Amino acid sequence: MRQAAFVINPVRARHVELLKARCRQAAARHGWEALFMGTEAGETGPELSSHLEVYAGQPGDKLVFAVGGDGTVRACAHALAGSGIALAIVPRGTANLFARALGVPSDLAGALFTGFCGLDLDVDVPDADGQTFVAMAGLGIDAAVVEGTPKLLKDYLGWLAYALAAVPHLAGPVHEITVEVDGAAPMVRDAHCVVVGNVGLLPGGFNLLKGARVDDGLLDVGVLSPHGVVGWLVLARRTVGGRNRTGPELEHFQGSRIEVSSTTELCRQLDGDVIAPGRSLSVRLRARALRVRVPERHRIGE
Repeated sequence: MRQAAFVINPVRARHVELLKARCRQAAARHGWEALFMGTEAGETGPELSSHLEVYAGQPGDKLVFAVGGDGTVRACAHALAGSGIALAIVPRGTANLFARALGVPSDLAGALFTGFCGLDLDVDVPDADGQTFVAMAGLGIDAAVVEGTPKLLKDYLGWLAYALAAVPHLAGPVHEITVEVDGAAPMVRDAHCVVVGNVGLLPGGFNLLKGARVDDGLLDVGVLSPHGVVGWLVLARRTVGGRNRTGPELEHFQGSRIEVSSTTELCRQLDGDVIAPGRSLSVRLRARALRVRVPERHRIGE
């Protein structure tokens, strides 16, 4: 019997029992048996990795659905990278950046159909300080915004909650941040933040890292150094709708080994989850280490 495991984040999924029923129906329709895990542990619980490891070691065809946001996908990717088991996504988060980059439909029926009938694509998996992420990692103002956005606001306003939470930070100080790409000479900048992306899109249609792809064997690095509110407005104008060009507000680099360090301790985030503050972020890329399901006619890329 082919078993499809559904990893549901109960924080992001409403009406969980109804959702499970829909998943069972879709699985049966496509000749799979539905298995549920992770609903008690949440999106980062150690129980989830243990459940997935046991599941992956069992005989028979396997397929995993991450039902949640980028954090849920990240937890599944950590366990499945290198296994050859396909990961499908049912987007239920605030941003869903990884699912958007893959072209996964946002509606339940479309996402389930993609999972059972889509194509397999091997994509890159980055690790920051040994922790897997799938969309973006950041040090500086972006992580501070994530930390300062109330959950209630995200539940009601979606990605707009991040925009509102960002306003008080726009006039904040810059920090001396050093960036090293693939062992080249370190670059020292006075910047608000550095983001390391496997994808280029931000919520709201901002294409921060134009040309970023999940399957090109490269990480995309953005160094953000706008001066005042006007500088942020210039940056926003350049990134809306994919028109972004590098300039003093944004520098864009690519590589597979990224070292970021700051003279001060800053907020840090992985896929919208805040991690412990620190002065550095060390990122490594595992090229095409994760198999994902994508729509048959979707073209990967930004």
